[in-house]
Amino acid sequence: MSADAVLRVILSLVAVFMAIVLHEVAHGYVAARLGDPTARAKGRLSLNPLAHIDPIGTLLVPIALAVFNWLTPGAMLPLIGWAKPVPINPNYFRNPFRGMLYVALAGPGTNLALAVCATAAGRLLLPVVPNEVLFSSVGFAGYAARALFFFLGVFVVYNIILAAFNLIPIPPLDGSRVVTYFLPPAGRRFMMAAERYGFVVLLAVVFLGGIDLVFRWILPAAGWLLGGRWVTVVNLFA
Repeated sequence: MSADAVLRVILSLVAVFMAIVLHEVAHGYVAARLGDPTARAKGRLSLNPLAHIDPIGTLLVPIALAVFNWLTPGAMLPLIGWAKPVPINPNYFRNPFRGMLYVALAGPGTNLALAVCATAAGRLLLPVVPNEVLFSSVGFAGYAARALFFFLGVFVVYNIILAAFNLIPIPPLDGSRVVTYFLPPAGRRFMMAAERYGFVVLLAVVFLGGIDLVFRWILPAAGWLLGGRWVTVVNLFA
């Protein structure tokens, strides 16, 4: 693996890991604001990555996807993953179902906010960097600029992917918590009972290709956010 490929994998993994960790911290932070001390007591409001690592979801899955993309010409599998879920006890909330709605929305909402902030930062920086540096320079300045915009670009993409993925209404994803809030009591009981099988159902949906319907719009949406010049830089570095 070349040094360029190693750097691309590292930057991609850092981007997806940041998106995952901040997603989980947002859940815990909103729960704490609503009166649940569980996440804070277990040290899960920390930005220290070690507090959130899940060996499979945070390390194995993203690394395996990154290596597969590198080894397979033309492969563009999104780097998805997960951290250890932040422990939440809705019994502390004044209204448990409404509290879980706010907690569930906090994760995807944070990812969308991060995508917007990264887009804004890149859009502000991009006009400052001349074309000869971005596209022609072979020195350190050009390489560093392309690496920076590659990182910001994939950070935008991964945050959008994580937000969209988690809003799928299948337990235990955040979308199921959102849907549950708007259901009648019988529907809420069904969703709570179905949660024990949710992960199996989710895996089946992913492997049967149903997830493509959700992701089909993400790359065009991200491309629209970044703009043609930025996308060209990302593709050039990739």
